[in-house]
Amino acid sequence: MRDAKIRTDEFLDGAGLLVTLEAPKGNVLDAAMMADLARLLDAARARPGLKALCFTGAGDHFSFGASVAEHVKERAPAMLAAFHGLFIRLANLAVPTIAAVRGRCLGGGLELAAFCNRVIAHPAALLGQPEIQLGVVPPVAAVLLPFRLGQGGADDLILSGRTVAAPDAFALGLVDELADDPVAAATAWATRELGPKSASSLRYAVRAARQGLYRALREELPALERLYLDGLMDTHDANEGLAAFLEKRPPRYTNA
Repeated sequence: MRDAKIRTDEFLDGAGLLVTLEAPKGNVLDAAMMADLARLLDAARARPGLKALCFTGAGDHFSFGASVAEHVKERAPAMLAAFHGLFIRLANLAVPTIAAVRGRCLGGGLELAAFCNRVIAHPAALLGQPEIQLGVVPPVAAVLLPFRLGQGGADDLILSGRTVAAPDAFALGLVDELADDPVAAATAWATRELGPKSASSLRYAVRAARQGLYRALREELPALERLYLDGLMDTHDANEGLAAFLEKRPPRYTNA
């Protein structure tokens, strides 16, 4: 039996769950880790007293993102279905979520963090959506980032693929708080702000505050998935960008 790729620890007298992505150094969101997360979120539905989910990464980094090897054309349908399914599970659960970010938080890792109600980052953390540098695009970020950053901020990160330092991410609105110990800051915030409140009322509050975002996830993600699989992955350059990354060479784009 394989080792689990996440670790869970309780806080807030059992009303909070710290979920650690545990596959250093990059804590890559591969199929095995996504399956572990899906099982966790399904089990969390049986915990009506749960008031907070806090995501963090083991070691020096939050996550380098989804597995590039699983982005290739033959494996992309299963990867996208599993990854997008995590966000639908989170939306259905509607428990307040926090991301405690250290080191690199990239690609699918940033999509997971950006989904959270609160993002707390170490001042030296680095955040970005580098998919375009591999010739592909981030469907979840295309839905999430306009809600968090506005359309201009979303366009900036998705089209440039640039990585931003945590203080700049804070100025953009991608990060809500800077802290030398993001996990401690996250659990303290949850204890102070969520602990005294009703778990059931908090879930309704999450649904109310995020009604537009959750509708967009449910309605737009399937269309973006088709755009990715039936359009993007039929282009030379998307396949070339992924192959070049895996082969550790510069891409040879043809603009088609």
